[in-house]
Amino acid sequence: MPSLNIKQTTPTSNIVGDTMASSTLTVKLVADVDIKASPEQFHEMFAHKPHHVHHTCYDKIQGCDLHEGKWGKVGTIVHWSYVHDGKAKKAKEVVEAVDPDKNLITFRVIEGDLMEEYKSFVATILVSPKSEDSGSVVHWTLEYEKLHDGIAHPETLLQLVQDISKDIDAHLIQAN
Repeated sequence: MPSLNIKQTTPTSNIVGDTMASSTLTVKLVADVDIKASPEQFHEMFAHKPHHVHHTCYDKIQGCDLHEGKWGKVGTIVHWSYVHDGKAKKAKEVVEAVDPDKNLITFRVIEGDLMEEYKSFVATILVSPKSEDSGSVVHWTLEYEKLHDGIAHPETLLQLVQDISKDIDAHLIQAN
């Protein structure tokens, strides 16, 4: 079972336009998933082929549609249909960062079910080669701000992305 790490941080104030936004409590949930595929193969699925992810785990991801922009480009907006905790969910996300050299991609949720509980929600996927043998480590970071203290940490969502990672890995390995 992958380790679970919850880290609360209090960021410095952010500059928004010419005004200063107040400091808020941001929480990070992180997990690592060992996979057999290369970092480049896994990164390619989220950066350039997220519309293929549902082929690897249809029970979890029903689809990913390009809403605006181009696959793999910062500023692109994608719309995910997925199942979380047994319920059909939607998320519209903007790609905030893509770094093919680091096999990194960052998505910020801008609309959808997560916005009912979180003021902000950002998912970063960083894939690194294993140092001791073949394969890779997928490092997931979910960074979010809850709307209020009564909202639970999205631990089941972190488990979902770990399970999706394993399904994608199985698909990529089978394809080779």
